[in-house]
Amino acid sequence: MTRIALGVFRHAVSCAALAGTLALGSPALHAQEKVLRAVMHADVRVIDPIWTTQTIANIHGMLVYDTLFGNDENMQPKPQMVDTWQVSEDRKTYTFTLRPGLKFHDGSPVTTRDVIASLRRWGARDGVGQRLLRYVTAMEAVDDKTFRMVLSEPYGMVLESLGKTNSSVPVIMREKDAMTDPQQQVKEGIGSGPFKFAKDQWVPGSRTVYLKNADYVPRPGNEPPSSFSGSKFPGVDRIELVWIADSQTAMSALVNGEIDFYEAPNIDFYPILERARGVKLMATGKLDSTHGMIRLNHLHPPFNNPKARQAMYYLINQEDFLRAIVGDPKYYRICHGLITCGSPLASDGGSQWFKEYNPKKALQLLKEAGYNGEPITILHATDHVTITPATQVLIQAMREAGINVDAQAMDWGSVVSRRAKKEPPAQGGWNIFVTTTGGVGASHPILHTWIGAACDKGLFGWPCDEKIEALRNAFAFAHTDADKKRIARELQERAMEQVVYIPFGQWNQMLAYRSDRLSGIVPNTGLAVLWNIVKK
Repeated sequence: MTRIALGVFRHAVSCAALAGTLALGSPALHAQEKVLRAVMHADVRVIDPIWTTQTIANIHGMLVYDTLFGNDENMQPKPQMVDTWQVSEDRKTYTFTLRPGLKFHDGSPVTTRDVIASLRRWGARDGVGQRLLRYVTAMEAVDDKTFRMVLSEPYGMVLESLGKTNSSVPVIMREKDAMTDPQQQVKEGIGSGPFKFAKDQWVPGSRTVYLKNADYVPRPGNEPPSSFSGSKFPGVDRIELVWIADSQTAMSALVNGEIDFYEAPNIDFYPILERARGVKLMATGKLDSTHGMIRLNHLHPPFNNPKARQAMYYLINQEDFLRAIVGDPKYYRICHGLITCGSPLASDGGSQWFKEYNPKKALQLLKEAGYNGEPITILHATDHVTITPATQVLIQAMREAGINVDAQAMDWGSVVSRRAKKEPPAQGGWNIFVTTTGGVGASHPILHTWIGAACDKGLFGWPCDEKIEALRNAFAFAHTDADKKRIARELQERAMEQVVYIPFGQWNQMLAYRSDRLSGIVPNTGLAVLWNIVKK
């Protein structure tokens, strides 16, 4: 059955489910409200954006919480919750003062105690935060609105780190929530952002609801929005993230006016959406929006051996992955690097690992590394528009090579939970999972957390390499563009040699929306921006 024919079949069996899902919005109850109904790439299952790198959890987080700074589309940090700040002459002391009028959704004021606790929790969990706090000798409240950050060295990425726009954004929580063990999920979603999380209306697998925060205080001066920077405001009374797993059904819902916004439509349907009356496609940014990667678990055999990890390169023909995910070459790019191709710091360093697609050689090298046919456990997401087909391509290549594949089928939310387990695969762990990251974050050696190798403090897969971490440190202290370019190339070469992950290309994921209803959409590569949208 072709992809389109399969989509039509799924559409036929999903219409009743769609009608039931949309009915949960109770149109009569909300008739006087401006309601934005959106279908995202995944369902909201986790509401703690620090505990996970999952994109949908961080989209949720940016609706509910706010940040001290926000990086604009050129990766330049701009103040958000911060009103004023000063940096000492030796660049070792930063003093920040919060904007007046900041309140959490429960009515309590945002104080520097909340900020400091939130940054410490973020810094215990996120690679960018860990790197920043490595140089922080003190974070202390001067008063309720001013705090001081003291560094041991003049680390050059303080503001960019606080304004990061990719996964694990440093959101500011209430102190009592931020005191939660970083290894445990925060169970409440009470922030100070433009929307309130309506937890009592949350139905995982169906719908997530956010209500306008009438007390939200935007930045003064109507600063133009750019990515995470500029003035924010809640442009609608209510946002409903409606979960529709089938892309054909979601596309039809947009065309028929049953939803207003579709974050990640299947590229097969772009021609239909381009012709649909009242619908518009929008690019999400200047760089390719999505960067695909295969993550190997460095803790357990066979991939605790670098030779076994390197063997996997011989199973990767990026064209196969990109055709399965995207199809149309005008939307994708072959990229054999870890730093986003097309960005200022991109290079061909390490690209020699992709010189040959040779499944037999992959199996040979695995055997030389000690592999004896044991099952290799792959976490196989079944409901993700890009990760699902990419995983299928990988599984097919591995089986054709003669590798014993144990494909564990589950929804993406279950993958996100299981990939955090460090136990051996036979005890509920894993060997491989497939994921994606934003092209903007992946263009920067510090903000690109997946390129790191911080051992047990790093991201799932836990690569461990002192040289990689030393190169990332060197980049943060580099003074010239030439030095940054050189270090970025060396970093990519080393990271590919150690196989922190295997890239399978880049692509542009357009978003689609009802242009006859919505205005004010802020394009952002990585995390979809849902504030500032106005509905007619």
